[in-house]
Amino acid sequence: MTLILFNKPFNVLSQFTDRGTGGSSRKTLSDFIDVPKVYPAGRLDLDSEGLLLLTDNGGLQARIADPMHKMPKTYLVQVEGDVTGSALDALRTGVQLNDGPTLPAAVDLIPDPMLWPRDPPIRVRKTIFDCWIRLTIREGRNRQVRRMTAAVGHPTLRLVRWEIGEWALDGLAPGEWQCRPA
Repeated sequence: MTLILFNKPFNVLSQFTDRGTGGSSRKTLSDFIDVPKVYPAGRLDLDSEGLLLLTDNGGLQARIADPMHKMPKTYLVQVEGDVTGSALDALRTGVQLNDGPTLPAAVDLIPDPMLWPRDPPIRVRKTIFDCWIRLTIREGRNRQVRRMTAAVGHPTLRLVRWEIGEWALDGLAPGEWQCRPA
């Protein structure tokens, strides 16, 4: 069984081919990973970075990606504004989104995690403060973390998935990958 941990850079599709329209060729997993018969277990949006797991084992892929298994996924999230205790409490109890309430999340304010520079960098505005939170969810709705932070008044500026279950990004630079025991 193959399990690959990949640090997906910003602006890379979480698939091996670009099925987009308009003739643009965006970077895909095939620009970084040349391992036959592995498939992503879940996905990260084009504008999100961080840990993506790939495997050739369908059972493991389902256990990681299927929300029914409620595998924890931890994100380092740079948000706009100074996050208050009430915003953190709302995330901890679950927030109402247009597709229903979220499950409670584990969330804490964290110091700047000193990550690699993003290319392109986020737009910094001198008059608007930003901060970082560490957020762990057990669901996998479309753009869920971004929608959750926006729902409590703090839009996401940068989103980096750091952990999925027992696997973490530690030591992998953007675009790097390695095989690990499943």
